[in-house]
Amino acid sequence: MNTEEKKRSVIRGIFIFIGIVIFLTAIFTLAGKQKRFVKTIELKAVFNDVSGLQEGNNVWFSGVKIGTVKEIKFYGTSQVEITMNIEDEARQFIRKDVKAKVSSEGFIGNKNIVLIGGNPRFPAVEDGDMLQVERDISTDEIMKTFQENNKNLVAITNDFKEISAKIKNGEGTIGAVLTDSLMANNFKSIVNNLNAASVNTVQVSEALSRFSSKLNTRGGLANQILTDTTVFSDLKSAIAQLERTTISAAEITKNLTQTSRKLNTNDNAIGVLLNDNESAESLKATLKNLETSTKKLDQNMEALQHNFLLRGFFKKQAKKEAEQKAKEIQP
Repeated sequence: MNTEEKKRSVIRGIFIFIGIVIFLTAIFTLAGKQKRFVKTIELKAVFNDVSGLQEGNNVWFSGVKIGTVKEIKFYGTSQVEITMNIEDEARQFIRKDVKAKVSSEGFIGNKNIVLIGGNPRFPAVEDGDMLQVERDISTDEIMKTFQENNKNLVAITNDFKEISAKIKNGEGTIGAVLTDSLMANNFKSIVNNLNAASVNTVQVSEALSRFSSKLNTRGGLANQILTDTTVFSDLKSAIAQLERTTISAAEITKNLTQTSRKLNTNDNAIGVLLNDNESAESLKATLKNLETSTKKLDQNMEALQHNFLLRGFFKKQAKKEAEQKAKEIQP
């Protein structure tokens, strides 16, 4: 072997070595992305439809990639069982009540499995656990919903078209308001009246506010009545006294009414005097006779004092009266 052949052999060996290094680097890189060398556990879920999910697709939890889809196989009559490799480090955060659903990376992106929910009161998942499934809306269902919404939108548009045509032709209240100038003026008048009423309401509210602020002014009678228990108690007492006085006045008025009624009758002495002229004249005559008799009695008494038989008696009486007066005068 000459020198040229040795050089070519060395060069081929170097290229082969570099190729092997690149190949191994790619294998380890891809394995790192797929997390082939990470300790994992297996979790399973059964779906009615996986919507194009493939082995090797990612598994996400709370926005973090935690594993990949290991196996997809049919289960039962028409369902599909998915086996997932989940990182053992993420197991402690995934609870047994977590739910799995088929999702996609974007609207038309690759399918993946998303784990959602999980209550901290439940224990963490274990290797081989079967997860609950949350049904996801498929693309066909979304398109069907869009079609229904489009139909509804067309119907609503047609309805608005008919309503706008009727309004334009002056049909209905709104159309009449928009096309009839007289009704439009009446409507404007109503709005103006409502505005005036609102202004009056504001003024009344302001007046009530000022009145209430005066009621709260310290030192005023209303404030004392509302806040001072002593003043309020005195006011209640005065009202009670006034009530009793009113009742007494009513009773006095009633008695006076009854008395006046009796004075107008002849079944009592005063009524007879006030209403019977004959009795009144008789009473006058009796009083006149009494006055005459009194005068005569006084004259007889004076005559007796001058009589010599009774003169001594009257002198003794006068002397006793003088002595009594003298005792009363002395201190």
